[in-house]
Amino acid sequence: MGQQQLLLIVLGVIVVAIAIVVGFNMFNSNAISSNRDSICSDLNNLGTIAQEYWRKPGAMGGGDRSFTGWTIPAHTDTTPNGVYVETVAAQSITVVGTGNEKFNGRPIVHTATVSPFATTIVQTH
Repeated sequence: MGQQQLLLIVLGVIVVAIAIVVGFNMFNSNAISSNRDSICSDLNNLGTIAQEYWRKPGAMGGGDRSFTGWTIPAHTDTTPNGVYVETVAAQSITVVGTGNEKFNGRPIVHTATVSPFATTIVQTH
């Protein structure tokens, strides 16, 4: 083979390697972003369930204007998106969602604060 052909082969291999690395990075970035969005969605759903409990009368299995006694339903404490743990007070709930994806070697963590009329979600990592 001539030098020109070897140079073209080497150049082709370099271009393909760069394309593979860029594709891998884009896939990981999308997986992290998707996991963040999914955790936020799950936290919003849990907030809605908790607010429903707060509004429901005690005679109907609710909290009668209190969050005391509320727990995350068994089928939603662990999802394909992550694991959720609650801390309950009388007028607020804090739910921490830990995702399955990792960002910079640490899991994605979002925290939701649920009050009777609002749910606030912040990214804690």
